[in-house]
Amino acid sequence: MIVEMRQGATQEQIDAVIERAHKYGFKVQLNIGTDKVVVAILGSDTGRVSTEVFAVLPGVESVTRIMRPYKLASREFKKEPTLVHVGDIVIGGPKVVVMAGPCAIESREQLFATAEHVLKVGASIVRGGAFKPRTSPFSFQGLGQEGVELLSELRREFGVPVISEVTDPHLLDDMVDHVDILQIGARNMQNYALLRAVGQSGKPCLLKRGLAATITEWLQAADYLLEAGGGQVILCERGIRTFETSTRFTLDISSVGVIKRVSHLPVIVDPSHAAGHYELVPTLARAAVAAGADGLLIEVHPDPTNALSDGLQSLTFSDFERLMGELKQIAQAIGRSI
Repeated sequence: MIVEMRQGATQEQIDAVIERAHKYGFKVQLNIGTDKVVVAILGSDTGRVSTEVFAVLPGVESVTRIMRPYKLASREFKKEPTLVHVGDIVIGGPKVVVMAGPCAIESREQLFATAEHVLKVGASIVRGGAFKPRTSPFSFQGLGQEGVELLSELRREFGVPVISEVTDPHLLDDMVDHVDILQIGARNMQNYALLRAVGQSGKPCLLKRGLAATITEWLQAADYLLEAGGGQVILCERGIRTFETSTRFTLDISSVGVIKRVSHLPVIVDPSHAAGHYELVPTLARAAVAAGADGLLIEVHPDPTNALSDGLQSLTFSDFERLMGELKQIAQAIGRSI
């Protein structure tokens, strides 16, 4: 349930609500807004306690039950949109943030050449996979820790944030000081041990939608991150598995609008994995910006025909530059920028 405190409620009154929640064995999460404080009372059996238990306390304005399966990711818990801050970059604000780079880091030359180009034409954040979970154990799995060190070198040299996927809680200590955004891939969306570990790290996190996950399941996974203390969560729609085989996955463009309606978290789109083919990536990217996505995650490679991972869906430098020009026009048309 949600306990909304009156404007100007004292810390003593807020503490009284927290103390009563703990008395009943419930967990508590605070949303401290500019005007008032909202206290989320969390537990699998909050229904056994009447809302009046909290409504009678001094300083309480209202008490309501969250009927949705997800709690902390819901707009009932937080009405205003969450803005994720990565350095000077804000995700969820008026600017559509483009994250671009190679699917997998193959070498210093490949990573730095790609970063130089995507930043020059308007990307704000560089992506690069160091640890690559692949469907086949015989596929290229990334450079591992060497890739992380290259990302760290890149962020120092270019002065820009970097994003990379973390696949195991044991890798966090090696990544947390070198990567600005920790990405949780689609195959790990319900890896709850990983979600909790990333949430506890306090780093901004990008949570991809699972291959066959509903929006509700996706937001419940986000709750694991939020409950663990990770307030800076970005959702990423990357397509889901359906009966359709003409694309790698089916991009659920409607999820952008649904998330905006039911959640306060920013949502971006990965058109590369949804399309599976470079010719379709621009179409999906344009649609995502028009639909109101807060950002894009795009794969770019200096030589896609010889890429060690996902070359077919990676854009060339010239294709990415052309796309950025188109996206800037679309963003401007809907009152945003890139």
